[in-house]
Amino acid sequence: MNPQAPGANRGRRLTRVEETSAGGFVLAQDGSLRVALIGRETRSGRIDWCVPKGHPEGEENHEQAAIREIAEETGLEVVIIERLGDIKYEFAAGNKLISKTVHHFLMRQVGGYLTVDNDPQQEAVDVQWFEIDNLHETLAHENERRIARGVQEWIARNV
Repeated sequence: MNPQAPGANRGRRLTRVEETSAGGFVLAQDGSLRVALIGRETRSGRIDWCVPKGHPEGEENHEQAAIREIAEETGLEVVIIERLGDIKYEFAAGNKLISKTVHHFLMRQVGGYLTVDNDPQQEAVDVQWFEIDNLHETLAHENERRIARGVQEWIARNV
């Protein structure tokens, strides 16, 4: 059964497609309690700050995909500290209803430097370090702000 799309796609039948991405929050190597976020330009020209993430390629597991996507979108070499959780959401794109799951990890920078030059899809237009205490005001999406609270809780327990 094909679901009906809300809003602009009213009257059109959409094909449901499942997608998976992986990424997360990268703590700065210098211990400054900052994380790297990427900026994506919206259709209106505004920059939305969000967590770097992307789709697994080939036989990659979620952890491998997250590490590769971080390198591509931020220029940073990272190691995973722990799993933070998943978010799920749906959106319409063309004639598809995308049901997406994003797996988030807490990571630590072990090398590299901030750059968006290696992003193959050139989705990221900027990358910057942000103070962990300011993530609620900085992140564009509520579901990512919820995961960011897990980063703050981890820091409170471990730093």
